[in-house]
This record gives sequence, C-alpha cells and structure tokens, in this order.
Amino acid sequence: LSEATSRLRRNLAYFRVNYAAVVAFSLAASLLAHPFSLLVLLAILGGWCFLYVFRAADQPVVLFGRTFTDRETLLGLVVASVLAFFMTSVASLIISGLLVGGAIVAVHGAFRVPEDLFLDDPSVGSNGNTTSRLLSFLGAPGSGV
Repeated sequence: LSEATSRLRRNLAYFRVNYAAVVAFSLAASLLAHPFSLLVLLAILGGWCFLYVFRAADQPVVLFGRTFTDRETLLGLVVASVLAFFMTSVASLIISGLLVGGAIVAVHGAFRVPEDLFLDDPSVGSNGNTTSRLLSFLGAPGSGV
C-alpha cells in the first residue's frame, strides 16, 4: 500500500495534465450521455452570466416591475442553482463523472511503475539550460534529426 501511494504521488506529479484531461473527459462523457442534465447546467450557467457576471454594475435587475439589489440577485441565483442541482440529476451526474475519472487516475497512478521518468539532477544533458530541456524533442541544427 505504501509503494502504491508513493507511485501514485510520483505519477500525479508527472502526469497531472493527462490526469486532468481524463477527469474532464469522464465528466464530459457523463454529461453528454444525459442531455437534459447538460441543458439544466447550461441554463444555470446562462442565468449566472446574464444576471450577475456580465450585467453592468449601474444597471439593476428588474423583473415584473420590481427592482432587485445585487444581494437579492445573488441569493436568488444561489437558491436556483442549489435547487436545480439537487432536484435534477445534475449533481449526481457531476459527482459520478468525477468519481469515475478519479478512479481511473488512481488505478493508473497506483499501478504504473515510474522508471526513469523523473530526473533528480535537472542539469543532466542540458547544462542547466531550461529552454533546451523544454524543447528537447527538437534536434540541434545540423544534427540530421
């Protein structure tokens, strides 16, 4: 168990971008499999953008002849979001997508043995030049690569 935890920690450090992509893909696949939940999530996002994020500060929200303050607008959006998340399957879908992606990441990270992926000495082969390490896949001029 301690070896698996150590491998998981080292693989998380090395594959963090790939793991984030796997979790995002898992979340996207779970939302695309349930279009109604995706529409609810987009409606919530649209409401937040239209009523709070992109609204001018000097322009109050007016619905049915009543003017709402920023605090009332924020409270209404929070309540609407919580109701939409927990009265529909959006919350359970997001949680299950994150759990599936996390499980895939945990299994890969625990079982993949990091061989020589991690160099302890950063100046090996590059004389300390970070640009050449970043672009190490490019061959030197005249090297025939």
